[in-house]
Amino acid sequence: MSNETPSVDPKLLEILVCPATKGPLEYDAAANELISQKARLAYPIREGIPIMLQDEARPLSDDERR
Repeated sequence: MSNETPSVDPKLLEILVCPATKGPLEYDAAANELISQKARLAYPIREGIPIMLQDEARPLSDDERR
C-alpha cells in the first residue's frame, strides 16, 4: 500500500456537485475530501473515488468553514 494520497481527476471535479445543495465542491488534498461550504459537509474520497453520500459526509467544524 502506498503512502501517496490519491488525487481526483480534475474533469470529475468539474462535474461533481454537492448532493445536498447541488452547489460547487472544493477539493481538499490534505484531508482527501470534497468540501461543500454551503452544506457545511466534507465528503470523503476513498481509493480515488468520491463518496457522495450525505450519510458518509462529516460536518465541517466552525474553524473549517470559510
